[in-house]
Amino acid sequence: MMYLASDEPQNPLLPEWPEIVIGLFCIGVIYFIFRTRLLPTINKALEERREAIEGGMEKAEAAEAEAKQTLEEYRARLEEARHEAARLREEAREQGAALIAQMREEGQRQREEIIAAGHAQIEADRRQAAQSLRQDIGRLATELAGRLVGESLEDHARQSRVIDRFLDELDERARAAEVAK
Repeated sequence: MMYLASDEPQNPLLPEWPEIVIGLFCIGVIYFIFRTRLLPTINKALEERREAIEGGMEKAEAAEAEAKQTLEEYRARLEEARHEAARLREEAREQGAALIAQMREEGQRQREEIIAAGHAQIEADRRQAAQSLRQDIGRLATELAGRLVGESLEDHARQSRVIDRFLDELDERARAAEVAK
């Protein structure tokens, strides 16, 4: 476009004034549309994204704090469980030792009862054997004495006195022999 005829050559880098005005007007319209319509929408989207990111970070921090608290609670419970297990093991060990001691005492008591019963049975058997032996010795002595004398010594009272006196003399001799040892 040529408005004035001039002999000067025109600089191709400098536009004509009407083009500058039209360009500024177009930039102003675009700026106005950008500023009123597009920029608020972009700002709103950016603000929502920023809030979502900050909210996500806050949630992550809250979740991390909760996880740390849960971990501490877990560790505390685990430590309590370990202490409880140690206490239970110690109680079981003590109860086992007490049970073993009780069973030993019971075994010792039963052993002593069996030994006492055995001694009592032996003593009863010894008395019975001594009684049976006295009767047999008395009968044999009476028969022997009757054969020597030539008459029957069947009188029970006399027979008992003779037998008792004879056995008492044997007991005294046995005691004297034990004392002499």
